Amino acid sequence: MEFVRRGACITALGWVLVGTANLVVAGDPNVLKPRVPADQIDEAKTWQNPFPNTPENIEIGKNIFHGKAFCVTCHGKDGTGLGNIPGLRGKLPRNFTDKAWQATRTDGELFWILKNGSPGTDMASFVPLVLTEEEAWHVLLYVRSFGQ
Repeated sequence: MEFVRRGACITALGWVLVGTANLVVAGDPNVLKPRVPADQIDEAKTWQNPFPNTPENIEIGKNIFHGKAFCVTCHGKDGTGLGNIPGLRGKLPRNFTDKAWQATRTDGELFWILKNGSPGTDMASFVPLVLTEEEAWHVLLYVRSFGQ
């Protein structure tokens, strides 16, 4: 009888873990839907990160992500979108470890979101209120590192 109870607990725990994993991946069924308005997306896609993808620049972005920009609060220290989010009203924050999302979004689109927020989500604009444009580009280098 004890073995059956333990097995049930392990099975239940397994379902919780599977459910949590699915939540991270499927938190937003429209995850690949563009967030930049149709009349602005072509221009946004042309914007390129002016900073090279170097360990030093990624480290600068990491420090901003975990500090001044407080991205870590919502997106979590591991980039999965499961940060400490009191009073979350909408969908889960973006999971930066999602390889399909990483492949779909251009740096220009992500920069546009940092400047304008993400329509349909709780993501607010950060440039120029919180971050300079240079800081935002560095943060994006760090965000890209989650998908590697």
